[in-house]
Amino acid sequence: MHGSLDPEEHVMEETVMYPGKMLGQLAIALEKLGWEYGDEVDVEIAGTSVSGIDVGEEYNKKWQSPLGTRKYNKDAFIVIKNQSRRDLTKSQPFPEGEFKPQHPHST
Repeated sequence: MHGSLDPEEHVMEETVMYPGKMLGQLAIALEKLGWEYGDEVDVEIAGTSVSGIDVGEEYNKKWQSPLGTRKYNKDAFIVIKNQSRRDLTKSQPFPEGEFKPQHPHST
């Protein structure tokens, strides 16, 4: 027999439960937020710039880029929006007589 009945120490580590460093961290964050499989999610990349100047046919490739070229900044980030959990109810004003601020306005 070649097996061992000793418990393995790495069985309950997060690297086993969530393989991959970045994806594992993302999975942990989504669980903390209470997001579930099936939620409608939008993923967007932010922190980018798009060239808005027409530089013509001959341009300095080191400093200029053609019109519409997207560049990702070094500090670009990802925005994940959970549309299923978005609260679209509008705020309602206080009913008459219920608004009592701590510091009433005095003239």
